[in-house]
Amino acid sequence: MTDAVLNPACCSRPAVVTGDYTPKGTYEDIAGFKTYISGPATSTAALILIHDIYGPVTQILQGADRLAAATGQLILTPDFFKGKTIVGQNLFPMDTEEKKEKMGKFFAEVAGFEEGTKSILAIHKAAGEKYSSVTTWGAFGLCWGGKVTALASAEGSLFKAAGTAHPGRLAIEEAEAITIPYICLFSKDEDTPLGQEYGKILMSSPKAKGSVFETYGTMHHGWMGARANLEDEENAKEYVRGYEQAAEFFKALLV
Repeated sequence: MTDAVLNPACCSRPAVVTGDYTPKGTYEDIAGFKTYISGPATSTAALILIHDIYGPVTQILQGADRLAAATGQLILTPDFFKGKTIVGQNLFPMDTEEKKEKMGKFFAEVAGFEEGTKSILAIHKAAGEKYSSVTTWGAFGLCWGGKVTALASAEGSLFKAAGTAHPGRLAIEEAEAITIPYICLFSKDEDTPLGQEYGKILMSSPKAKGSVFETYGTMHHGWMGARANLEDEENAKEYVRGYEQAAEFFKALLV
């Protein structure tokens, strides 16, 4: 991960607080992770939705419900951070050394990418045992979760398809290593020379045939995750479109 670059937009603004949505799913313990479950437990296809750095907030749970409704698949949204959160700690923007130190500690102790990759494999194994009807698996990650899905999509991946929206810490070698169809939805904040090269590599890779790459040019980093302002008409429209596009991708491939 030597070429990983932190998108400045990643840590520039806090999560948007919203309390208007009532989640439709239930909770289960999967491999020690509190996991939000949407969709039918009898489905033959399942998707692990990986939250951003703010954890499984309401906007992401609504996204899980949308994916379940549109695909008919089982959607699992684990709390990878096991209840630990940076929400409410006033760390953004990270304009002081103290804030940077606290964020660095959170990544080191709670939100490490390698640990996240190990966690998704453990969740996949435990969920496969619990939901025995599932034969095909996918993964979709937001920001922090997008880094995890990229790492989990390399040679020997347990997933048939994967993807990300507004990914964090892009690394060219990870795009080169992806070996499954991968949907990559950028905001305007990822539309940089590095991001464009990442997309070009992904879409030209024979190993990742069937991938999708699109930039949502009016959207900010986080528009489908914790920074989704669903009271804003344009954000709400593109939030819905993003989840519909992801659902279409996974519905076609997780068969």
